[in-house]
Amino acid sequence: MTTSQTLSDFADLLDDAPPEPTPPGPAGKIVALSFLGVILLLLAGSGGYVWWASTAALPAPTVTSQAPAVAPGAASSVPMPATGAALLRVEGGDAFLGPDAASLFASTGGDDARSIASVAKLITALVVLDAHPLASADDPGPTISFTKADTDLYDQFYVQDAVVARMPDGTRMSQHDALATMLLPSAANYAVALARWGFGSEGAYVQAARAWLSANGLTNTRIVDATGLDSRNTSTPSDLLALARLAAANPAVAAIAATGSIDVPGPGYVTNTNDLLGTLGITGLKTGNLGDGTFNLLFTSRLDVGVGTPLQITGVRMGGETHDSTDDDVRRMLQGVADGFHDVTVGTVGDTVGSISTPWGAKASLVLAQTSEVRTWSDTPIAVDLKTTTPQNYADGEVVGSVSWTAGPRSTLSSVKISGAIEEPTLWWRLTHPGELG
Repeated sequence: MTTSQTLSDFADLLDDAPPEPTPPGPAGKIVALSFLGVILLLLAGSGGYVWWASTAALPAPTVTSQAPAVAPGAASSVPMPATGAALLRVEGGDAFLGPDAASLFASTGGDDARSIASVAKLITALVVLDAHPLASADDPGPTISFTKADTDLYDQFYVQDAVVARMPDGTRMSQHDALATMLLPSAANYAVALARWGFGSEGAYVQAARAWLSANGLTNTRIVDATGLDSRNTSTPSDLLALARLAAANPAVAAIAATGSIDVPGPGYVTNTNDLLGTLGITGLKTGNLGDGTFNLLFTSRLDVGVGTPLQITGVRMGGETHDSTDDDVRRMLQGVADGFHDVTVGTVGDTVGSISTPWGAKASLVLAQTSEVRTWSDTPIAVDLKTTTPQNYADGEVVGSVSWTAGPRSTLSSVKISGAIEEPTLWWRLTHPGELG
C-alpha cells in the first residue's frame, strides 16, 4: 500500500464520521424553557389549589325548625245534680274561666223559687245585724236577757220536732253568742227569740225582713217567719247566691258560719250543721231542710286550684234528697271545678324541634333543653311560639333559641339547644367540591 492510498482512505473515514453537534440556536432555547415553565407552573398550581381548598370558607349549614304541636288538656266536666236545682258562681278565675263565671258558671234545675227552710235563719241574722250591728267579727255586742216567753219557745218547737237549743230560765248571753246558737245548730227557738229582741215581735221582724230584702234587690225571696219552718219561706237559686255574698261580706256572720262548734253558757256545746266546713275550701254558710227532697245548702268556698289566689266560689244546692246526698252533690261540683285545672306537659327534654345539615353530610338536631308544663283550665287551646337564632359555633349544647307555650293567662318556656356537633369536612371533600367553597 502506497502512502497516497493510505491518505485517501483516511480522508474517506473522515467523510463517513457523524458530524459534530450543532449548538442550539435561539428558537431551540425558547421551546426548552417553555416546557420547563409549564412543568413548574403545574407543580406550583397544584400546591396553591390544595392550600386554597383547605382554607376556603365553607357554606353555612342549613337550619330548619318547626314549633312543636301541643294538644290541649282534657275537657272538664262539672257534675251537676240530676234533680232539684244548683247554681255556681266563680270569682277570681276570669282569666281562665271567662268573664261570665262570676255571674253564672254552672247551673241546673232552673231558677224557680223553692222552700229555703232554715236558710231563712241566715236572713234573720243579717236583718237583726242591720238593726243592731256588731263592730267586728269578735264584738260580743249587747247582753240579751231572755224572757220567760222566750224560754217557753224551747217546748213549743220541741213538740214540732224542730231543732232547738237549751235556754234555761234567766238565760243571759251576748248578741254574738245568741246569733251563733241560732246559726250553728239551726235552733228555731233562738231565731224567734232574737227576732223578738231585735224588733219587739216576730211579726215586726217579718216586716223588717221584707223591707231589707227589697232594699238589697232580693225581690224573688219571700219571708213569713224567722225560722224557715214554714214552707212559704222561698227563694230562687240566683237570689240565694246574692244573699250568700251579703252574708260573706258581714264579718260577724262570716266568722260564725265558718265555726265548727262553740261552747256557750246556757245552750252549752253546739255544733255546725254544715258538715262540709273545711272540705274543698268550704267556709260556710247555711243548711236547711223540711224533710226528704227539700235539703238545701248555701255555701261559700275558697278553692285552691294551683293558680295563685284561691277561687272565690258561691253556690247553692236546693231540693237535695237527703243531708248526705246534698253534701255529696256539693262535693262533686267543687271537685269538678278543681279537677278542671290541670298541668299539661307541653314539651319534654330532648324533644326534637329542628335540624342542622351541611353539604358534606354532617348533621345535628335542635332539641328542647327542659321539660315544661303549663297550668290551665279544661281544654283551653295552647299557643306555641318558637324563636331561633343563627348558631355561632354549631357546637353540641349551644343554646340557639327558645319555645314558649301560652294557655289563657299562663305561659311557660324552654330553651332550644344543639344536640350533636357539626364536624369539619374532610380535605378530600374540599378538594372535590371547589364550587361549594367560598
